[in-house]
Amino acid sequence: MSASLINTEVKPFNATAFHAGKFVAVSDADLKGKWSVVFFYPADFTFVCPTELGDLADNYAEFKKLGVEIYAVSTDTHFTHKAWHDTSETIGKIQYPMVGDPTGTISRNFGVMIEEAGLAERGTFVIDPQGKIQIIEVNAGGIGRDAAELLRKVKAAQYVASHPGEVCPAKWKEGDATLAPSLDLVGKI
Repeated sequence: MSASLINTEVKPFNATAFHAGKFVAVSDADLKGKWSVVFFYPADFTFVCPTELGDLADNYAEFKKLGVEIYAVSTDTHFTHKAWHDTSETIGKIQYPMVGDPTGTISRNFGVMIEEAGLAERGTFVIDPQGKIQIIEVNAGGIGRDAAELLRKVKAAQYVASHPGEVCPAKWKEGDATLAPSLDLVGKI
């Protein structure tokens, strides 16, 4: 990524996802009006990916309580997502949409396409209800992500969005004190 995508609007895309036992259309319009997590991973039927997607599935109810939808995206097709869902116990518990990106359009839009491999990096994007990217995290292929940490970040993003003038310090958790940046705080933290 050369230029930061923070606070930029999600670029247009149209795709097909496997969700709730059927194939459904998903587009950038679906990312507006609510909080969303777009969770890129390299490929179905791999090693680290199912552990991450299973972790998200185990925490999905918590994301839903926050009004957040998760969209898992890889460059596989929606047909492959269905086959993986039907054959893996871990992936079978997923209730969020699994989006196919065989052309790489969505992966390129978010700047996570590994061109020489035709696969997406491990990119996590939190999108606000206006369709703007608020959090970006990209991990190397061998480093799995943690749904509990993602939940904490989403709560912080939602808190800051609903409390103008306040910011969440390091390790902030729901209910912790926040900061109100001002001249009085300079040099005192």
